[in-house]
Amino acid sequence: MNNYFIIHGSFGTPHSNWFNWLAKFLIEKNNSVYTPDFPIGIDLQNYDNWSNLMDVYYKMGLINSDTTIIAHSIAPVFICKYLIEHKITVNKLIFVCGFNNYFGINYEYDTVNKTMYTDNLELIKHYCDSIICFYSDNDPYVKFDAEKNFADQIATKQIVLHGAGHINSETGYTEFKEILEYI
Repeated sequence: MNNYFIIHGSFGTPHSNWFNWLAKFLIEKNNSVYTPDFPIGIDLQNYDNWSNLMDVYYKMGLINSDTTIIAHSIAPVFICKYLIEHKITVNKLIFVCGFNNYFGINYEYDTVNKTMYTDNLELIKHYCDSIICFYSDNDPYVKFDAEKNFADQIATKQIVLHGAGHINSETGYTEFKEILEYI
């Protein structure tokens, strides 16, 4: 059976943006769906704390070669770093507004994001053959070049959405129908 993880970004929740909509769609298709609620905030959000939660799923055998991980914002680079560090192969990665080693959002975001960054991003290609990256041409938080650079390094397919911002509820993305073609 295929299983899916939907991973939120910095200061997010698994119930924000289009995540509930997508989880419901996948469950209705008889898939297992996991939406971890990662610790957030300056003192809690960091690579180690997020990894500890992913370790629970991994030790239960829920992250494997049948797994598709869908991740938003800082979560794509976190997932890459986690899979590389643990040498875990998955079926597919679908990343939305991913970036790496980018500073300049603001103090709070830069502080919580910096532990997620990695210097060996390209190694993710050893652990997944299908990596789809969505990003927008007008993201207000992360510069287009940072998202494009992230996708250029790892993606097997890139989709640039016009005027979609950070592809979140702020820009009307409580549903994300464009992603369904790649599920």
